[in-house]
Amino acid sequence: MSDMEQVSSSSGYMTEERRMLQQSARDFTLREILPVANELDPVQGDIPMALRQKMGDMGYFGILLPEEYGGLGLGVFEYCMLSEEIARGWMSCASIIVRAPSMMGMVGWPMEKRIELTKRAARGDYLRAAALSEPNAGSDLYGGVQCRAVLDGDEWVITGNKYWCTFADGADCISVLCRVDESFGGRRGTRSFIVEKPRGELPENCQGSPIPKIGYFGWKTWELAFDGCRIPKVNIEGAVPGMEQAPRSESGTQSRTRRASPLSGLSVARVHTAARAIGLARGGLEDAIEYAQQRQQFGQPISDFQETRFKIARMAAEIEAARQLMYSVATELDHGRGSDKEASMVKWFASEMAERVTSHALQIFGGAGYTKLYPIERYWRDARLTKIFEGTSEIQLRIISDQLLGRPTNRRRQS
Repeated sequence: MSDMEQVSSSSGYMTEERRMLQQSARDFTLREILPVANELDPVQGDIPMALRQKMGDMGYFGILLPEEYGGLGLGVFEYCMLSEEIARGWMSCASIIVRAPSMMGMVGWPMEKRIELTKRAARGDYLRAAALSEPNAGSDLYGGVQCRAVLDGDEWVITGNKYWCTFADGADCISVLCRVDESFGGRRGTRSFIVEKPRGELPENCQGSPIPKIGYFGWKTWELAFDGCRIPKVNIEGAVPGMEQAPRSESGTQSRTRRASPLSGLSVARVHTAARAIGLARGGLEDAIEYAQQRQQFGQPISDFQETRFKIARMAAEIEAARQLMYSVATELDHGRGSDKEASMVKWFASEMAERVTSHALQIFGGAGYTKLYPIERYWRDARLTKIFEGTSEIQLRIISDQLLGRPTNRRRQS
């Protein structure tokens, strides 16, 4: 165990059970995920089904899902702790586990269907893509949504364009954010719909093309055009119009996360993004340490040079600071405390840190780091994305400053 790992394991947050889960995920990542990532990411290959099956067997798709539905029933802390380990190998694998949804919120569906699909999701056998953003709706998501859903008898008809829909082809369904009421602006006029489809295909009456990305390989990210895509009236998340008295979405025991945390899914998603960023940074650091100890210049390993040693020391300190903040915020979420402000703080801090640390790691590799011969360039590319998705760094600073200072005068007047 490295010195950095000893510091992490000695944290007051770490129980014996958590240490065992962490070590198991670390071993699995180095044995199963990292070799696949090193082979397929340089050629932009997709995450193999065989690897997804192994991740399902480990329970990673069901970390947050209740045990009664086949999940592990764990909290945000374990979710983030394990995601850090997986992201150290390939961030796309730490992201695909997010695609395993609880379908219990589909209150218009029969209970049997909801339970069956949630159990399949816990095994990684039923995954969902999310079509939220649009060409003109990014940071101003709810204010900019133009994709519309119109009720026509017993069906919703979806028409409009979506952008940045990762895994649209490989998922079993797509959650599509649509505007349903033009009389309301922002979030109030929107709803999310489930579009079921065959795995490996786009939905009927939906065309699309992959977006040429510079990273985040392992799966494709799509631009979609819905043109009269019809779905059943009950395929709406939450209460169905005309069926508001539908049965409660869940019964029986709930996981700790669902029972304790009152915050929006965005807060959990942002702490999870921090975990992925920390995993990337750690991959860069650990690879840089190994390379620095092997690379000889001027008759000695470059790890003997003070600049290299101090650079590595700063990188390790920044990673540990981000990890401890993540542990703190995740613990608060699991206990029903904390706020969007803290979630934004850790997302901002960890993502900014990850880009900085992976850049320093690449510098230690020198020219070799600017090739696809080493995975450091993957960590660097993917770390840059963490500053953009799940809310840009600028959006996180806006959330934090609004809670510290109140909203600016011009936005108070608009509300």
